Amino acid sequence: MANKRFKRQEYARYKKLGIKWRRPRGKTSKMRRYEAGKPDMPAIGYRTPRAIRDLHPSGYNDVLVHNMQELEDLDPATDAARISASIGKRKKALMLEKASELGIKVLNK
Repeated sequence: MANKRFKRQEYARYKKLGIKWRRPRGKTSKMRRYEAGKPDMPAIGYRTPRAIRDLHPSGYNDVLVHNMQELEDLDPATDAARISASIGKRKKALMLEKASELGIKVLNK
């Protein structure tokens, strides 16, 4: 299930506003009053289902790993590894090789 992208009031009118969400606070704002034809505002009903909350879009748990031991402790059925940025090129190559042996998905190859 893709998350709904809520757009800022009058985002199309002024480029500088961007599409990042900001709550409309104007006294006469049609959007704040939920009038028909205006963009939707975030509400509790749009929340992600608990079963898939905090998962990577691939459906795996995103786990940051710093060494071989942490990589070996992962469950290939539910976890995917994200190798730390502090790992060098040589050790990362070894970790990628080990992950493929263990059948672990690596998110940042």
